Amino acid sequence: MELRQLRYFVEVAKREHVSEAADNLHVAQSAVSRQIANLEDELGVNLFEREGRNVKLTRIGKQFLEHVEYALKAIDFAKQKIDEYLDPDRGTVKIGFPTSLASHTLPTVISAFKDKHPNVAFHLRQGSYNFLIDAVKNGDIDLALIGPIPSDETEIKGEILFTENIVALLPLNHPHAKKKKLHLSELRNDAFVLFPEGFILRKIAVDACRQSGFAPKISSEGEDFDAIKGLVSAGIGVTLLPESTVYETTPHFTTKIPIEMPQVVRNVGIIVPKNRDLAPSEQVFYQFVKEFFSVLQGYQ
Repeated sequence: MELRQLRYFVEVAKREHVSEAADNLHVAQSAVSRQIANLEDELGVNLFEREGRNVKLTRIGKQFLEHVEYALKAIDFAKQKIDEYLDPDRGTVKIGFPTSLASHTLPTVISAFKDKHPNVAFHLRQGSYNFLIDAVKNGDIDLALIGPIPSDETEIKGEILFTENIVALLPLNHPHAKKKKLHLSELRNDAFVLFPEGFILRKIAVDACRQSGFAPKISSEGEDFDAIKGLVSAGIGVTLLPESTVYETTPHFTTKIPIEMPQVVRNVGIIVPKNRDLAPSEQVFYQFVKEFFSVLQGYQ
């Protein structure tokens, strides 16, 4: 069994088409077909079912794919560690991040890091809260900036970098729009614009309202910050957002107001896997991020 055969197998399995896999691999279709046939002969099973010009994994093929992908990740990681051992300042770091940290926090960190380590490359992947946790556990990304740090995950470890306030975003014509601070209970009769069920920021908002003695009336939902801010701008309702998402500019026709009671905050941190060591360039970035925010907190 050769490494090349396994890589060809994964590519065909993902595309379900031999010629498309060959094009992406930059090899002849006949070479891919031959290597797949050799692999099946060696294993003594059919990994694919042929359906005209397309192919689909057999039941045993699906099981084999799962293990092959895991093995190839381990091999690629081992090669990466060797390359970075020779020169940790020329590695690649795969970072995950949520939308809420995309506009200010992530660019600030990476820009500061690149000033000191200009030859380290980054592969950035935006994703939802649960996606980022799973991706770090599975090795699809090396580490992730996330908020809040999960407290019930046994396969990852987290480091809190900073804590930020959750603020209220109101339409300019709202009765409380000119206030300097708000008690969250003052919004009990308002319609809320929140993220859909399953989003961590929805849970934070709903929990905060319940802490203030009411369940929010959710009139509208949006799957990204621009949609939610737009709905508030249109006067559809009010919302609660991390302060960093309205750090530099407040959307047109809205105002952001700090929440005095209860104190609504979220921690933001960095998560890494527990079951494997970070590669040298990953470790350099991980240490830099922790030191960067430690210094920043000291100034604040």
